[in-house]
Amino acid sequence: MEEKAFQDYYPDELAQCYGCGRLNEHGHRIRSFWDGEETVCIFTPEPFHIAIPGVVYGGLIASLVDCHSTGTAAAAAYRAAGRALDSEPPLRFLTASLHVDYLEPTPLGVPLVLRGRIEEVKGRKVVVETEVRCGGRLCARGRVVAVQVPDERFRRPAGGG
Repeated sequence: MEEKAFQDYYPDELAQCYGCGRLNEHGHRIRSFWDGEETVCIFTPEPFHIAIPGVVYGGLIASLVDCHSTGTAAAAAYRAAGRALDSEPPLRFLTASLHVDYLEPTPLGVPLVLRGRIEEVKGRKVVVETEVRCGGRLCARGRVVAVQVPDERFRRPAGGG
């Protein structure tokens, strides 16, 4: 049986994100996993993710860093609380700040490996640093400050809905 990614635990109503939503047929559908104390995601850019011939569009890199980091933030929050990833209420994070340094051109059409490290978990805030590597070369580094979406955002109104 294949290991479930963090994003596989998102309830259907929260699985629409362009970067990480498993239910968004037009999105990236990234999948992030624990690898010891780090998280990992492997994504292979398609030919339409082009900037200039042979090079990945920088906005894609930012999107991958963003969604891998917010998924990492959620997983870290569950881990810090001693909770299972499928426990209620869901812990979901949005980006408060995204900073990406592009260190060298990222080649198109080959697997990119994103590795996230938790820098800080404090209340409803998690800070994640994510590196993007291709063939072992460090192509980009990002830092995301993620904030937890308030629990009331997930409460359904009385009477259904």
